[in-house]
Amino acid sequence: MRARVVSRVHACAVGLAIACAASAATPAQANCFDDAAAYQHVNPLILRAIAWQESRNQPGATHANANGSTDYGVMQINSIHLRTLSRYGITRDELMTPCKNIYIAAWQLRRQIVRYGNTWAAVGAYHSATPALRDRYARQIAAILRGWNMLPARRDSGAGIERVSDSRDAQR
Repeated sequence: MRARVVSRVHACAVGLAIACAASAATPAQANCFDDAAAYQHVNPLILRAIAWQESRNQPGATHANANGSTDYGVMQINSIHLRTLSRYGITRDELMTPCKNIYIAAWQLRRQIVRYGNTWAAVGAYHSATPALRDRYARQIAAILRGWNMLPARRDSGAGIERVSDSRDAQR
């Protein structure tokens, strides 16, 4: 009886370890965040926080949205971007390749930074152009970074539209 209990506890511990390892970013995937951020001149911590918000770092994640679109991969790239991405040879299936997905997300974030400047509005626009949804999403990303001790405690009471700079500033 004791051996069976120990065996079950061991099996649970092994299962938990496998689940935790599967949800963690692989070293190659971790390099993709840094490399994609450097390539697009965006903050790698913001990319990591977006991945956590969007999929909890699950590279195989998909989500069917109420509007009929679908989000794909670790960064949940929306299918509305497929027409634009197809001009660059990117297919829906390739959105499920973690590193490509991260590079595309960095590109999408860069496009928002070009539009809104290096601000929380740009971070929020990664998710939505609708101001209320954009600002809520930016606050969610900022909260993740604060939870990781990568941002100071919240000082503003507004929509959180202070500047987002490089990783050194995000860590202060």
